[in-house]
Amino acid sequence: MTTNAYPKVRRMRFRFGDPEPVRRHFIQGDIVLSHLIAFLSAGFPPGEESFIRSVRRFADEITDPVLKKRVAGFIGQEAVHGQQHRELNKQLVDLGYLSVRVADFPAKSRREKAWIAAENLLPRHAHLAVTAAAEHYTAVMAQRVLSSAEIQAIPGDPEVWNMLNWHVYEELEHKSVAFDVFRATGGSERTRILAMAFLYYFVMPFLTIAVLASIASDRTAWRPITVARQLIQVFRGPFVRGLSAELRAYMRQGFHPDDVDTSALLAQWHERLFGSSGELLDRVK
Repeated sequence: MTTNAYPKVRRMRFRFGDPEPVRRHFIQGDIVLSHLIAFLSAGFPPGEESFIRSVRRFADEITDPVLKKRVAGFIGQEAVHGQQHRELNKQLVDLGYLSVRVADFPAKSRREKAWIAAENLLPRHAHLAVTAAAEHYTAVMAQRVLSSAEIQAIPGDPEVWNMLNWHVYEELEHKSVAFDVFRATGGSERTRILAMAFLYYFVMPFLTIAVLASIASDRTAWRPITVARQLIQVFRGPFVRGLSAELRAYMRQGFHPDDVDTSALLAQWHERLFGSSGELLDRVK
């Protein structure tokens, strides 16, 4: 099953620090979640750019006009995601997040050139398979964020939450685009499933180590008992609880991201964010 919807490119401009400055631990009272979201934000700009490159490597082989338009929407949305996360990342660097300074390497920097060189060593379909698997990973998380009243009730910086809700909403809008490019250009089930198996076993340990390292670099966060308690809460809470089963579904033969119907959730959040009195209408350029 393949959707014919075109992801809509919205040119957003969020107002981080206006009127109140972003606090160091911007998820109120939660050191671990603040550092987790900061590290994810740091990784989004180079990550989104890598995803765009993986799809563009197949641009000349896409013949379906509908898929071509969906790819254009995917690229536009991912580009804006990277731009807006970089705006937040500038503030996080000013607040002292060393992990953000390290992970969000700028375009055309030496680190980006090394990253692209490493990408080019991968077979094209392997790179695209990793993108498709990562898009499923983010879609699963997006569905959790938008459907969980418990997550939405977490107190934090309002503008950071506005951006996160917009970002995950658009991740659901384009969740199957990279997957469909992979299939349309002859990607194999074996490669697709192996890519998710890699992410399935790699992402959570990597994020845990990265967040702990980020916390260790933050002298204001040196509260071991609080950090340990909050880390346990993350693993037991709505972000992670039951996540493995939802990710494993991707490794089933014949799986398609649109097998998980999120159309009603998208309609609900479209009205909330971009309807006639949408919360983010004044953030659209």
